[in-house]
Amino acid sequence: MLAHGSLKIYSLLADGRRQITGFMFPGDFLGVSINDEYAFSAEALASSELWWFTRDAFDRFVESHPNVERELYRLAAHELAAAQAQMVLLGRKTAAERVASFFLTLLERRELVEGERLSEFDLPMGRLDVADYLGLTKETVSRMLAHLRDRNLIRLVRQDRIEVLDRDALRDMAQGFGE
Repeated sequence: MLAHGSLKIYSLLADGRRQITGFMFPGDFLGVSINDEYAFSAEALASSELWWFTRDAFDRFVESHPNVERELYRLAAHELAAAQAQMVLLGRKTAAERVASFFLTLLERRELVEGERLSEFDLPMGRLDVADYLGLTKETVSRMLAHLRDRNLIRLVRQDRIEVLDRDALRDMAQGFGE
């Protein structure tokens, strides 16, 4: 389990290209495997702390804490829904819709952790990582950031922190209504 920091999750293709498949934040579980093989690699985006459990110890803990088992089931269902949303994002959304969707997802994940509505979120990954995750080029991500900024939907507080100025308009753009 990731206790502190952030990670990028990726797979390497046979020809050496990489596909970022996700980003992990505190509270996320990783490294759970079925056949003692892992389908992805992870790299820290910032100083991170991971808590490690043996499979047996983890299974015993879950068996003795049914609420944890329910929460893990909820998280697995959420991950499946997120994977399906990512397929739609990669298959059908425009570049602006992809970046807007990504920013909303990061903001909403942060709000879940904080337990309150927020307007800012950290962007611990670089433009190239965002591009790899969204199936875009680094230059396109930079252009889309400028586009969102010019439309007064976001503000770059710092290179690694974004303020959402108009959540409704950003959501409209993510859903294909705001370009």
